[in-house]
Amino acid sequence: MNATAPAPRALDVRGMSVLSFAHVVDDANQSALPALLPFLIAAHGLSYTAAAGLMLFASISSSVVQPAIGALADKRSMPWLIAAGVFFAALGLALVGAMPNYWAIVVCVAVSGIGIATFHPEAARFANYVAGDRKATGMRWFAAGGNVGFAIGPLVLTALVLAFGTIGTLAFALLGVVAAAVVLRELPRLRDFRPATLSRAARAGTDRWGAFSILTVAIVMRAMAYIGLVSFMPLYFIGVLHATKTEANVGLTCMLAAGVAGTIFGGRFADFAGRKTTFVASTLLAAPAIVGFVALTLAFPNLFVAYAAAMAIGFIIVASQTAFVVMGQEYLPNRLGIASGVTLGLAISLGGAGTPLLGMIADHVSLEATFEAIAALALAAGAIATFLPRTASDNALKLSRGTRVSLAPRT
Repeated sequence: MNATAPAPRALDVRGMSVLSFAHVVDDANQSALPALLPFLIAAHGLSYTAAAGLMLFASISSSVVQPAIGALADKRSMPWLIAAGVFFAALGLALVGAMPNYWAIVVCVAVSGIGIATFHPEAARFANYVAGDRKATGMRWFAAGGNVGFAIGPLVLTALVLAFGTIGTLAFALLGVVAAAVVLRELPRLRDFRPATLSRAARAGTDRWGAFSILTVAIVMRAMAYIGLVSFMPLYFIGVLHATKTEANVGLTCMLAAGVAGTIFGGRFADFAGRKTTFVASTLLAAPAIVGFVALTLAFPNLFVAYAAAMAIGFIIVASQTAFVVMGQEYLPNRLGIASGVTLGLAISLGGAGTPLLGMIADHVSLEATFEAIAALALAAGAIATFLPRTASDNALKLSRGTRVSLAPRT
């Protein structure tokens, strides 16, 4: 009797919904910080370099603990870190607006960064577990949750600060409490997914550390470009297009909202065309999109033109996110915690290291030159990604296409 193939595992909608909601709240704190920069500059008289330094401190605090959490999570399941992470991410950001000086703000930014670092490894691991067999298609909803958070963070932040002043950031603490409570309630059910999928992951193959290292470098370069865009998009609207702070943050939201659509499209495309193809195409195409944004807005200094161009950038560059997260997990099938922590956390956090340099370019040259430097970073990320070996899923996809071609009738 022939053994039948196991039925494909479908996406667990409930589990993914909870994890995606927590991801919304967690990443809303990340995008709220750059949206807060213009207000902090006005309130504390900060330079572009000092303001960009806050992004660096957020990145450093996240980077320090990320690998350790991922490695520990590979040895011992700690899903409660998902709740703890989203709570402290929100608490740190909530206190930023209430601080009286720059270094007090730095401490709060660091607390938020540590919370973000704590959240991502376990959250991404369990998202992988509940995603089903079509990983990129399933994981796109978790990634989309983060991008929704990025998109609404500036809107929520702007509304609160305009209504209550910078102290309005305290409301973010409530969002953290709600998200943590939802996750804690769901934890018993989420734990049930781990044993069944852990053994499957362990049989998936050999960890490919060389390929993962190349991927990490490419993600860091891509993250430098993306975090640069998130940090300087509002400042570009204000400094070059002479927009108000509200109009500037609307521009940032347009870019981030388009990124949500890019994530959903990119996840499906990665399962269709391959992870590597999606990552390379997204990052390479982002470079001309960024240069085109500057040229277009200088030629036609109209807010609606700028909003449309910002949306194009967001859609293109964020389309790669699901692809590189799943690639990392497939390169390290036995180290999902480390893979998730690096691709969603450490590498992206290290990307923030480029923001002070970009700030110096803005201070000493121009904001337009800053965006040209960001385009160069995206181009470098795409060039590095071309050296990546294909994952097992990409090879299987290529093989299946070859089989379909060979079976086609000849005329």
